[in-house]
Amino acid sequence: MATAPVQPASIAPRALPHNLDAEAALLGAMLIDSRIADDMLDGLSAEHFFEPLHGRILEAVRTVRKAGLLASPVTLKPMFDGDEGMAALGGTGYLTQLTSSGAAGLLGARDFAQQLRDLAMLRTLIGVGRDLVDRAFDTATEIDPRKQIEVAEEALFKIAGDGVTDKTVKSFDAAAKMALQMVERAQNAGGGLSGITTGLDAVNSKTSGLHKSDLIILAGRPGMGKTSLATNIAFNAAQRFLNDQRDGITLDKNKGTKVAFFSLEMSADQLATRILAEQSQVPSETLRKGGLTRAEMDRLIQASIALQELPLYIDDTAGLSIAGLHTRMRRLQRKHDGQIGLVVVDYLQLLSGSARASDNRVNEISEISRGLKTMAKDLGVAVLALSQLSRAVESREDKRPQLSDLRESGSIEQDADMVWFVYRDDYYHNNREPTDVNSEAHRAWAEEGNKIFGLTELLISKHRHGATGKATLFFDREVTRFSDYAGPAIDPGG
Repeated sequence: MATAPVQPASIAPRALPHNLDAEAALLGAMLIDSRIADDMLDGLSAEHFFEPLHGRILEAVRTVRKAGLLASPVTLKPMFDGDEGMAALGGTGYLTQLTSSGAAGLLGARDFAQQLRDLAMLRTLIGVGRDLVDRAFDTATEIDPRKQIEVAEEALFKIAGDGVTDKTVKSFDAAAKMALQMVERAQNAGGGLSGITTGLDAVNSKTSGLHKSDLIILAGRPGMGKTSLATNIAFNAAQRFLNDQRDGITLDKNKGTKVAFFSLEMSADQLATRILAEQSQVPSETLRKGGLTRAEMDRLIQASIALQELPLYIDDTAGLSIAGLHTRMRRLQRKHDGQIGLVVVDYLQLLSGSARASDNRVNEISEISRGLKTMAKDLGVAVLALSQLSRAVESREDKRPQLSDLRESGSIEQDADMVWFVYRDDYYHNNREPTDVNSEAHRAWAEEGNKIFGLTELLISKHRHGATGKATLFFDREVTRFSDYAGPAIDPGG
């Protein structure tokens, strides 16, 4: 027997969820007692009311209270003399009728307000569902089911985040307790580390670690080691999470975290190769070309076994949009019970914005940087986003990057909580080689090269929560590993 085709929900409409009595009771209570109005106004808007007239009455109450006037049928009456919806219910006498319903609202105003918010959320959810069905049935436009799913998930996420004012607004007492917990974390860690560890003491001491809801921009010219440093930090945070967990340290005191790494340029196996090279101390080039010694192969096998449980999750999907990244990250966060605390994005300029913003690259980058900051706050994660620099760096004698070198948009600097620049003077050193290899100048050049080989400056040029400065690191190019610099005190180039 043939099955009847599925029809869009919109052809079989049903009454949307609502409670007009609750709306009337709450408005009546607000017209009787302005203190209730003041308590309720912050958490309510006209959209929470099913009856449009009720929504307009709420906004009228808001207007008179902002003016310092009493909210009552008398003060509201002039605002509705020409209102057609009010006339259909018998005129402005309806305002007085509302006060007769307000007795119940005086006792249960908060409960009524919450019910209206819940019913409004259900109505919005129904709208999203109907829109999703209609889009799925519409085959006249370009069919992209995955894009439709992303749009639907984004809409659902917005619904889920609506009406959370009570959760996001904290008393000073609650905020102070959170601040003290952060101080306690730093104290228990021996000082200096209140956030997620980078695994690099020089960086931790300057930044106190990576903090949830922060956007950190890591920028540098090609060849400076941005991806290597980001990969090292991601590994260090994930490894610390695993070690602390094995030591029985509770989640609230764990100095590491599970990590999500969105690689828009390199494949997952290329990133894994870098981590294996670092941990096995086998050069990356050797891993790519083969020809490992037995000792190197043994170290590689041991490293791969040790890393099997590493909570580092790599998504190497190319061409992601900022909305798609947010969607994928929410899924991953749900899958791991909200335990992912660090998100790495390599790199920012490879993300795309909305179709609306894509006609202007500066606007698109601005949308992407705002989207990354929003994701950091919404999901309670630290976001480490890599960024390109403009070629203006190469035209200067001192090639250390500056904030003005951030490519394509000043909004990157504005949205970021921290901006880091990677600078290696040895990268440029070969370009300064004197032509006469037997000259004193060449000997001085070679001596300087030995001193600065692998020496790396991490320039902290913006720090919203602390001081700017410089962390000195050492970069081992063979195994693509950054570590704390342990050599003599050197200030290369000033």
